[in-house]
Amino acid sequence: MAYLYAAMWLAAGLILIFRMGKENRVFYAAGAFFLLLGGWWLADALLPGDQFAGTAGWVLRGITFAALLVMCVAFFRENRKEKQMQSPEQTDGDKPEK
Repeated sequence: MAYLYAAMWLAAGLILIFRMGKENRVFYAAGAFFLLLGGWWLADALLPGDQFAGTAGWVLRGITFAALLVMCVAFFRENRKEKQMQSPEQTDGDKPEK
């Protein structure tokens, strides 16, 4: 089952990088993170011991926190930019008269 998870994360990372990366640059970072997750799951399947416990587990948690922070900031910036483009500010000439 661990091989299936590794293949899933690797496929998701490749899709984000090669298909979605043209839409927004944040997908490159997200794809790289998913490739890292795929490698981590593969290492857990191949190597003895639990790669999600101990120091290695805390390293993965730190990387996950940093990736989540980068993706949230990018999401909120993009969301704010879209809202500004959809509702342009009204000028005095555009206001309806009473």
